[in-house]
Amino acid sequence: MFSVGILTISDKGARGQRYDKSGQTIRDVFSDLGSETVHYEVVPDELDVIRRKLSEWADSGQTDVIITTGGTGLGERDVTPEATVAIVDRLVPGLVEAMRAKSLDKTPMAMLSRATAGVRGRSLIINLPGSPRAVRECLEVVLPAIPHAVDIIKGVVTEHS
Repeated sequence: MFSVGILTISDKGARGQRYDKSGQTIRDVFSDLGSETVHYEVVPDELDVIRRKLSEWADSGQTDVIITTGGTGLGERDVTPEATVAIVDRLVPGLVEAMRAKSLDKTPMAMLSRATAGVRGRSLIINLPGSPRAVRECLEVVLPAIPHAVDIIKGVVTEHS
C-alpha cells in the first residue's frame, strides 16, 4: 500500500500529560488499510518544531503520507497550518474542503478548522483536528482519494481514464 507518518501536535501530549488517542486512531485506520506506519511522534505546538519534523519526514523519501493531528483551531498556539504551508511545494485544498463540508453536517464548529493539505516532494501532508472522533470522521472523507493521490505524486499514474 503506502507508508504513513503520524505527527501529533499537543503541548500536553509532548510533556507526557495526555495519552495520544488521536494518533492511535490514525494508526488504527491506516493499519486496517494495510499501510505501514514508518514515523510517529508527539511534538509541542511550536512552529519550528513542526516545520522541521514535517520537512524531515517528507524529505527522507520513506513517507508517502504524513497525517498531523492537533493545532488546527483558533487558539494562540494552534500553528500546524502555518507550519505546513511554510514547507509544502503545492497546496491540495480539495482534501480539507471536503473534510470541512462533511464535518459541517455534524457540527457548525467545523467551519473554524484551519486545517490544510499539501505536497512536499513525494509526500502528501494532511492536517486533521485533534479529537479522535473528528480524526475518524475526516479520514472517512479523504481515504478514498489518498491511494490515487499517492500514485500521482509518485508518478505511477500519469493519465486519468
